[in-house]
Amino acid sequence: MRHRSAVVVSIAVIGALSLSACGSRGEKSSGNGGGDSASTTVVIGVDAPLTGDLSALGLGIRNSVDLAIKKANEANEVPGVKFEIKALDDTGKPAPGQQNATQLVGDSKVLGVVGPLNSSVAQSMQQIFDDKNLVEVSPANTGVALSQGEKWASGEKKRPFKSYFRTATTDAVQGPFAAQFLYNDAKKTKVFLIDDQKTYGAGLAGTFKGEFTKLGGTLVGEEHVNPDDRDFAAIVTKVKSSGAEAVYYGGEYPAAGPLSLQLKEAGVTIPLMGGDGIQSADFIKLNPKSQGDYATAVGLPVESLDTAKKFIADYKTAGYKDAYETYGGYSYDSAWAIIQGVKAAKAAGKTLTRETVRDAVQNVTFDGVTGKVSFDEFGDTTNKQLTVYTVKDGKWAVEKSGTFKG
Repeated sequence: MRHRSAVVVSIAVIGALSLSACGSRGEKSSGNGGGDSASTTVVIGVDAPLTGDLSALGLGIRNSVDLAIKKANEANEVPGVKFEIKALDDTGKPAPGQQNATQLVGDSKVLGVVGPLNSSVAQSMQQIFDDKNLVEVSPANTGVALSQGEKWASGEKKRPFKSYFRTATTDAVQGPFAAQFLYNDAKKTKVFLIDDQKTYGAGLAGTFKGEFTKLGGTLVGEEHVNPDDRDFAAIVTKVKSSGAEAVYYGGEYPAAGPLSLQLKEAGVTIPLMGGDGIQSADFIKLNPKSQGDYATAVGLPVESLDTAKKFIADYKTAGYKDAYETYGGYSYDSAWAIIQGVKAAKAAGKTLTRETVRDAVQNVTFDGVTGKVSFDEFGDTTNKQLTVYTVKDGKWAVEKSGTFKG
Protein backbone atom coordinates (compact mmCIF):
# COMPACT_ATOMS: atom_id res chain seq x y z
CA MET A 1 0.00 0.00 0.00
CA ARG A 2 0.15 1.63 1.31
CA HIS A 3 0.62 3.36 5.71
CA ARG A 4 0.32 6.04 7.52
CA SER A 5 1.36 9.04 6.52
CA ALA A 6 -0.03 8.60 2.42
CA VAL A 7 1.02 15.22 -6.58
CA VAL A 8 1.23 17.81 -9.36
CA VAL A 9 0.33 21.44 -9.64
CA SER A 10 -2.79 21.46 -11.83
CA ILE A 11 -5.19 18.67 -10.99
CA ALA A 12 -8.32 18.14 -13.03
CA VAL A 13 -10.56 16.36 -10.56
CA ILE A 14 -13.21 13.87 -11.57
CA GLY A 15 -16.81 14.81 -11.00
CA ALA A 16 -17.63 17.76 -8.82
CA LEU A 17 -13.95 18.43 -8.05
CA SER A 18 -13.07 18.68 -11.73
CA LEU A 19 -11.00 21.74 -12.47
CA SER A 20 -9.76 23.26 -15.69
CA ALA A 21 -6.27 22.13 -16.67
CA CYS A 22 -5.58 25.22 -18.74
CA GLY A 23 -4.29 28.55 -17.64
CA SER A 24 -6.02 31.84 -18.20
CA ARG A 25 -5.57 33.80 -21.39
CA GLY A 26 -1.97 34.85 -21.87
CA GLU A 27 -0.57 32.21 -19.51
CA LYS A 28 2.14 29.92 -20.70
CA SER A 29 2.19 26.40 -19.29
CA SER A 30 5.43 24.61 -18.55
CA GLY A 31 5.53 20.91 -19.16
CA ASN A 32 8.30 18.44 -19.85
CA GLY A 33 10.71 20.93 -21.30
CA GLY A 34 8.45 23.99 -21.51
CA GLY A 35 9.63 27.37 -20.30
CA ASP A 36 8.53 29.54 -17.40
CA SER A 37 6.43 32.68 -17.76
CA ALA A 38 5.00 35.24 -15.40
CA SER A 39 2.06 32.95 -14.81
CA THR A 40 2.51 29.19 -15.14
CA THR A 41 0.00 26.42 -14.60
CA VAL A 42 1.38 23.30 -12.99
CA VAL A 43 -0.84 20.25 -12.70
CA ILE A 44 -0.45 17.72 -9.92
CA GLY A 45 -1.94 14.39 -10.82
CA VAL A 46 -3.65 12.02 -8.44
CA ASP A 47 -4.09 8.30 -8.96
CA ALA A 48 -6.25 6.48 -6.41
CA PRO A 49 -9.34 4.26 -6.16
CA LEU A 50 -12.13 6.82 -6.41
CA THR A 51 -14.76 4.12 -6.88
CA GLY A 52 -15.04 0.53 -5.70
CA ASP A 53 -14.27 -1.24 -2.42
CA LEU A 54 -11.29 0.95 -1.53
CA SER A 55 -12.83 4.28 -2.48
CA ALA A 56 -13.08 5.46 1.14
CA LEU A 57 -9.29 5.64 1.22
CA GLY A 58 -8.93 6.93 -2.32
CA LEU A 59 -11.36 9.81 -1.90
CA GLY A 60 -9.52 10.88 1.24
CA ILE A 61 -6.30 10.95 -0.79
CA ARG A 62 -7.84 13.00 -3.60
CA ASN A 63 -9.47 15.52 -1.28
CA SER A 64 -6.31 16.03 0.75
CA VAL A 65 -4.28 16.74 -2.38
CA ASP A 66 -6.98 19.12 -3.55
CA LEU A 67 -6.74 20.93 -0.22
CA ALA A 68 -2.95 21.24 -0.47
CA ILE A 69 -3.27 22.76 -3.92
CA LYS A 70 -5.91 25.22 -2.78
CA LYS A 71 -3.76 26.31 0.17
CA ALA A 72 -0.69 26.71 -2.03
CA ASN A 73 -2.61 28.92 -4.45
CA GLU A 74 -4.20 30.98 -1.67
CA ALA A 75 -0.82 31.65 -0.08
CA ASN A 76 0.93 32.21 -3.42
CA GLU A 77 3.40 29.57 -2.21
CA VAL A 78 5.24 29.61 -5.53
CA PRO A 79 5.06 33.11 -7.04
CA GLY A 80 4.01 33.00 -10.66
CA VAL A 81 2.72 29.44 -10.45
CA LYS A 82 -0.87 28.27 -10.24
CA PHE A 83 -1.43 24.68 -9.21
CA GLU A 84 -4.29 22.49 -10.42
CA ILE A 85 -5.31 18.88 -9.83
CA LYS A 86 -5.98 16.05 -12.25
CA ALA A 87 -7.42 13.08 -10.39
CA LEU A 88 -7.88 9.69 -12.04
CA ASP A 89 -9.58 6.54 -10.76
CA ASP A 90 -7.60 3.28 -10.73
CA THR A 91 -10.31 1.30 -8.83
CA GLY A 92 -7.46 -0.25 -6.82
CA LYS A 93 -6.28 -2.36 -9.77
CA PRO A 94 -3.01 -2.37 -11.75
CA ALA A 95 -4.44 -2.24 -15.30
CA PRO A 96 -6.42 1.02 -14.84
CA GLY A 97 -3.45 2.43 -12.93
CA GLN A 98 -1.16 1.74 -15.87
CA GLN A 99 -3.62 3.43 -18.22
CA ASN A 100 -3.80 6.43 -15.88
CA ALA A 101 0.00 6.67 -15.79
CA THR A 102 0.06 6.81 -19.58
CA GLN A 103 -2.61 9.51 -19.56
CA LEU A 104 -0.76 11.58 -16.96
CA VAL A 105 2.60 11.50 -18.75
CA GLY A 106 0.75 12.51 -21.92
CA ASP A 107 -0.36 15.77 -20.29
CA SER A 108 2.62 18.13 -20.50
CA LYS A 109 1.30 20.30 -17.67
CA VAL A 110 1.54 17.46 -15.17
CA LEU A 111 4.83 17.87 -13.27
CA GLY A 112 4.11 15.49 -10.40
CA VAL A 113 1.72 12.79 -9.25
CA VAL A 114 0.41 11.80 -5.83
CA GLY A 115 -0.46 8.13 -5.46
CA PRO A 116 -1.26 5.37 -5.87
CA LEU A 117 -2.81 3.71 -2.84
CA ASN A 118 -1.87 0.12 -3.68
CA SER A 119 1.66 -1.23 -4.06
CA SER A 120 0.52 -3.56 -6.85
CA VAL A 121 -0.80 -0.56 -8.78
CA ALA A 122 2.48 1.30 -8.22
CA GLN A 123 4.36 -1.58 -9.85
CA SER A 124 2.35 -1.05 -13.03
CA MET A 125 3.07 2.69 -13.10
CA GLN A 126 6.67 3.21 -12.01
CA GLN A 127 8.41 2.51 -15.33
CA ILE A 128 6.01 4.75 -17.25
CA PHE A 129 6.60 7.68 -14.91
CA ASP A 130 10.34 7.12 -14.70
CA ASP A 131 10.78 7.00 -18.47
CA LYS A 132 9.39 10.56 -18.60
CA ASN A 133 11.11 11.79 -15.38
CA LEU A 134 7.69 12.41 -13.81
CA VAL A 135 7.95 12.47 -10.02
CA GLU A 136 5.55 10.22 -8.13
CA VAL A 137 5.00 10.51 -4.37
CA SER A 138 2.82 7.86 -2.77
CA PRO A 139 1.14 8.50 0.59
CA ALA A 140 0.33 4.83 1.11
CA ASN A 141 2.58 2.30 -0.68
CA THR A 142 4.49 0.09 1.76
CA GLY A 143 5.86 -2.66 -0.54
CA VAL A 144 9.61 -2.52 0.08
CA ALA A 145 10.76 -3.55 -3.41
CA LEU A 146 9.19 -0.44 -4.94
CA SER A 147 12.05 1.68 -3.63
CA GLN A 148 14.77 -0.79 -2.65
CA GLY A 149 14.58 -3.41 -5.41
CA GLU A 150 13.51 -7.04 -5.51
CA LYS A 151 16.61 -8.26 -3.63
CA TRP A 152 16.21 -5.94 -0.63
CA ALA A 153 15.49 -8.80 1.80
CA SER A 154 18.91 -10.32 1.13
CA GLY A 155 20.58 -7.01 1.92
CA GLU A 156 21.12 -6.01 -1.71
CA LYS A 157 19.28 -2.70 -1.84
CA LYS A 158 19.17 -0.83 -5.14
CA ARG A 159 16.76 1.94 -6.06
CA PRO A 160 14.92 0.94 -9.24
CA PHE A 161 13.36 4.29 -10.14
CA LYS A 162 14.73 7.76 -9.49
CA SER A 163 11.28 9.31 -9.85
CA TYR A 164 9.58 7.28 -7.10
CA PHE A 165 9.09 8.61 -3.54
CA ARG A 166 6.73 7.93 -0.65
CA THR A 167 5.68 9.54 2.61
CA ALA A 168 4.56 6.19 4.07
CA THR A 169 7.12 3.92 5.69
CA THR A 170 7.63 0.39 4.34
CA ASP A 171 6.56 -3.11 5.28
CA ALA A 172 10.17 -3.81 6.24
CA VAL A 173 9.22 -1.74 9.28
CA GLN A 174 5.44 -2.25 9.56
CA GLY A 175 5.33 -6.06 9.55
CA PRO A 176 8.02 -6.52 12.23
CA PHE A 177 6.49 -3.74 14.35
CA ALA A 178 3.19 -5.67 14.37
CA ALA A 179 5.02 -8.90 15.24
CA GLN A 180 6.76 -7.26 18.18
CA PHE A 181 3.46 -5.91 19.45
CA LEU A 182 1.60 -9.22 19.22
CA TYR A 183 4.42 -11.20 20.83
CA ASN A 184 5.75 -8.75 23.44
CA ASP A 185 2.72 -6.62 24.30
CA ALA A 186 -0.35 -8.72 23.50
CA LYS A 187 1.45 -11.92 24.64
CA LYS A 188 0.26 -13.92 21.62
CA THR A 189 2.69 -16.73 20.85
CA LYS A 190 0.57 -18.74 18.36
CA VAL A 191 -0.61 -16.98 15.22
CA PHE A 192 -2.47 -18.12 12.10
CA LEU A 193 -1.10 -16.22 9.08
CA ILE A 194 -3.30 -15.29 6.10
CA ASP A 195 -2.60 -13.07 3.09
CA ASP A 196 -4.43 -12.04 -0.08
CA GLN A 197 -1.52 -12.80 -2.46
CA LYS A 198 -1.28 -9.17 -3.61
CA THR A 199 2.01 -7.25 -3.53
CA TYR A 200 1.05 -5.39 -0.37
CA GLY A 201 -0.61 -8.22 1.53
CA ALA A 202 1.93 -10.94 0.75
CA GLY A 203 4.86 -8.63 1.44
CA LEU A 204 3.43 -7.50 4.75
CA ALA A 205 2.71 -11.07 5.85
CA GLY A 206 6.23 -12.08 4.89
CA THR A 207 7.95 -9.43 7.00
CA PHE A 208 5.59 -10.18 9.91
CA LYS A 209 6.45 -13.88 9.70
CA GLY A 210 10.18 -13.27 9.75
CA GLU A 211 10.09 -11.17 12.90
CA PHE A 212 7.43 -13.19 14.74
CA THR A 213 9.29 -16.48 14.37
CA LYS A 214 12.59 -14.80 15.24
CA LEU A 215 11.04 -13.64 18.50
CA GLY A 216 10.03 -17.22 19.30
CA GLY A 217 6.44 -17.18 18.10
CA THR A 218 4.82 -20.12 16.31
CA LEU A 219 2.77 -20.01 13.13
CA VAL A 220 0.08 -22.65 13.65
CA GLY A 221 -1.18 -22.31 10.10
CA GLU A 222 -0.75 -20.36 6.86
CA GLU A 223 -3.34 -19.74 4.17
CA HIS A 224 -3.81 -17.57 1.09
CA VAL A 225 -7.07 -16.03 -0.09
CA ASN A 226 -8.13 -14.02 -3.10
CA PRO A 227 -8.76 -10.31 -2.44
CA ASP A 228 -12.30 -10.66 -3.80
CA ASP A 229 -13.18 -13.58 -1.50
CA ARG A 230 -15.99 -12.98 0.98
CA ASP A 231 -16.80 -16.55 2.09
CA PHE A 232 -14.12 -17.80 4.47
CA ALA A 233 -15.85 -20.86 5.92
CA ALA A 234 -13.01 -23.24 5.08
CA ILE A 235 -10.36 -21.01 6.60
CA VAL A 236 -12.48 -20.34 9.68
CA THR A 237 -12.61 -24.09 10.29
CA LYS A 238 -8.82 -24.36 10.01
CA VAL A 239 -8.22 -21.42 12.34
CA LYS A 240 -10.70 -22.83 14.86
CA SER A 241 -8.87 -26.15 15.10
CA SER A 242 -5.35 -24.66 15.03
CA GLY A 243 -5.14 -23.36 18.57
CA ALA A 244 -4.26 -19.89 17.28
CA GLU A 245 -4.30 -17.03 19.76
CA ALA A 246 -4.52 -14.42 16.99
CA VAL A 247 -4.82 -14.12 13.23
CA TYR A 248 -2.49 -11.91 11.24
CA TYR A 249 -3.93 -10.84 7.89
CA GLY A 250 -1.89 -9.33 5.08
CA GLY A 251 -4.38 -7.46 2.91
CA GLU A 252 -7.07 -4.81 2.97
CA TYR A 253 -10.34 -4.14 4.76
CA PRO A 254 -12.87 -5.32 2.12
CA ALA A 255 -11.84 -8.93 2.82
CA ALA A 256 -10.44 -8.49 6.33
CA GLY A 257 -13.74 -7.22 7.74
CA PRO A 258 -15.83 -10.22 6.62
CA LEU A 259 -13.04 -12.63 7.61
CA SER A 260 -12.89 -11.28 11.14
CA LEU A 261 -16.70 -11.26 11.42
CA GLN A 262 -17.03 -14.86 10.26
CA LEU A 263 -14.37 -15.93 12.75
CA LYS A 264 -16.22 -14.28 15.64
CA GLU A 265 -19.59 -15.65 14.55
CA ALA A 266 -18.06 -19.15 14.54
CA GLY A 267 -16.94 -18.70 18.12
CA VAL A 268 -13.28 -17.97 17.32
CA THR A 269 -13.02 -15.01 19.66
CA ILE A 270 -9.40 -14.13 18.98
CA PRO A 271 -8.14 -10.83 17.60
CA LEU A 272 -7.40 -10.31 13.94
CA MET A 273 -4.51 -7.98 13.23
CA GLY A 274 -3.48 -6.38 9.96
CA GLY A 275 -1.62 -3.43 8.54
CA ASP A 276 -2.69 0.03 7.45
CA GLY A 277 -4.76 -1.59 4.70
CA ILE A 278 -7.42 -2.51 7.25
CA GLN A 279 -7.18 0.60 9.42
CA SER A 280 -10.27 2.22 7.98
CA ALA A 281 -13.67 3.05 9.41
CA ASP A 282 -15.09 0.78 6.71
CA PHE A 283 -13.44 -2.25 8.37
CA ILE A 284 -15.62 -1.62 11.41
CA LYS A 285 -18.71 -1.05 9.25
CA LEU A 286 -18.13 -4.43 7.62
CA ASN A 287 -17.53 -6.11 10.97
CA PRO A 288 -19.77 -5.07 13.88
CA LYS A 289 -17.95 -7.65 16.03
CA SER A 290 -14.50 -6.16 15.43
CA GLN A 291 -14.00 -5.10 19.07
CA GLY A 292 -10.44 -5.98 20.06
CA ASP A 293 -9.03 -6.34 16.53
CA TYR A 294 -5.72 -4.59 15.79
CA ALA A 295 -4.10 -2.69 12.95
CA THR A 296 -0.81 -0.93 12.46
CA ALA A 297 -0.48 2.30 10.53
CA VAL A 298 2.53 4.30 9.46
CA GLY A 299 3.38 7.40 11.43
CA LEU A 300 1.69 8.76 14.51
CA PRO A 301 -2.08 9.39 14.68
CA VAL A 302 -2.75 12.59 12.80
CA GLU A 303 -5.32 13.70 15.36
CA SER A 304 -2.66 13.70 18.08
CA LEU A 305 -0.16 15.88 16.21
CA ASP A 306 0.05 19.62 16.76
CA THR A 307 1.36 19.83 13.19
CA ALA A 308 -1.95 18.41 11.91
CA LYS A 309 -4.37 20.74 13.69
CA LYS A 310 -4.53 23.23 10.83
CA PHE A 311 -4.95 20.47 8.25
CA ILE A 312 -7.85 18.97 10.18
CA ALA A 313 -9.53 22.34 10.62
CA ASP A 314 -8.97 23.33 6.98
CA TYR A 315 -10.31 19.98 5.74
CA LYS A 316 -13.47 20.46 7.78
CA THR A 317 -13.90 24.03 6.60
CA ALA A 318 -13.48 22.96 2.97
CA GLY A 319 -16.60 20.83 3.37
CA TYR A 320 -15.45 17.59 1.77
CA LYS A 321 -18.17 14.98 2.20
CA ASP A 322 -15.63 12.16 2.50
CA ALA A 323 -13.32 11.68 5.51
CA TYR A 324 -9.58 12.19 5.01
CA GLU A 325 -9.14 8.65 6.34
CA THR A 326 -5.82 6.94 7.08
CA TYR A 327 -3.76 8.62 4.38
CA GLY A 328 -5.12 12.18 4.36
CA GLY A 329 -2.20 13.79 6.15
CA TYR A 330 0.31 11.80 4.13
CA SER A 331 -1.45 12.78 0.90
CA TYR A 332 -1.33 16.44 1.81
CA ASP A 333 2.38 16.10 2.57
CA SER A 334 2.97 14.21 -0.68
CA ALA A 335 1.39 17.04 -2.64
CA TRP A 336 3.30 19.61 -0.62
CA ALA A 337 6.58 17.82 -1.39
CA ILE A 338 5.86 18.28 -5.10
CA ILE A 339 4.88 21.89 -4.54
CA GLN A 340 8.10 22.49 -2.63
CA GLY A 341 10.03 20.78 -5.42
CA VAL A 342 8.51 23.21 -7.91
CA LYS A 343 9.31 26.08 -5.57
CA ALA A 344 12.94 25.02 -5.13
CA ALA A 345 13.51 24.49 -8.85
CA LYS A 346 12.03 27.89 -9.67
CA ALA A 347 13.99 29.63 -6.91
CA ALA A 348 17.18 28.14 -8.30
CA GLY A 349 16.43 29.77 -11.62
CA LYS A 350 15.81 26.48 -13.38
CA THR A 351 13.25 25.92 -16.09
CA LEU A 352 10.30 24.03 -14.67
CA THR A 353 10.53 20.61 -16.26
CA ARG A 354 9.69 17.18 -14.95
CA GLU A 355 13.37 16.46 -14.48
CA THR A 356 14.17 19.62 -12.51
CA VAL A 357 11.14 19.08 -10.26
CA ARG A 358 12.00 15.41 -9.72
CA ASP A 359 15.56 16.30 -8.71
CA ALA A 360 14.35 19.05 -6.39
CA VAL A 361 11.90 16.74 -4.60
CA GLN A 362 14.81 14.49 -3.58
CA ASN A 363 16.16 17.30 -1.42
CA VAL A 364 13.00 18.84 -0.01
CA THR A 365 12.58 19.01 3.74
CA PHE A 366 9.76 20.71 5.59
CA ASP A 367 7.52 20.46 8.62
CA GLY A 368 4.42 18.78 7.28
CA VAL A 369 1.07 17.59 8.58
CA THR A 370 2.61 14.28 9.66
CA GLY A 371 5.85 15.76 11.04
CA LYS A 372 9.21 16.33 9.40
CA VAL A 373 9.06 15.36 5.73
CA SER A 374 12.22 14.35 3.86
CA PHE A 375 13.45 11.42 1.77
CA ASP A 376 16.44 9.10 1.99
CA GLU A 377 18.62 7.77 -0.84
CA PHE A 378 15.90 5.30 -1.86
CA GLY A 379 13.12 7.90 -1.98
CA ASP A 380 11.68 6.49 1.25
CA THR A 381 10.41 8.68 4.04
CA THR A 382 12.82 9.32 6.88
CA ASN A 383 9.88 9.07 9.30
CA LYS A 384 9.95 5.51 10.75
CA GLN A 385 7.30 5.94 13.43
CA LEU A 386 4.25 3.65 13.59
CA THR A 387 1.08 3.22 15.61
CA VAL A 388 -0.91 0.18 16.72
CA TYR A 389 -4.68 0.75 16.82
CA THR A 390 -7.41 -1.39 18.36
CA VAL A 391 -11.15 -1.33 17.78
CA LYS A 392 -12.82 0.01 20.91
CA ASP A 393 -16.47 1.01 21.18
CA GLY A 394 -16.93 1.07 17.43
CA LYS A 395 -13.87 3.20 16.64
CA TRP A 396 -10.16 2.79 16.08
CA ALA A 397 -8.31 3.80 19.24
CA VAL A 398 -4.57 4.19 19.75
CA GLU A 399 -3.05 1.23 21.56
CA LYS A 400 0.64 2.03 21.18
CA SER A 401 2.91 4.37 19.19
CA GLY A 402 6.62 4.21 18.72
CA THR A 403 9.64 3.79 16.47
CA PHE A 404 10.52 0.36 15.16
CA LYS A 405 13.67 -1.06 16.71
CA GLY A 406 15.18 -3.59 14.33
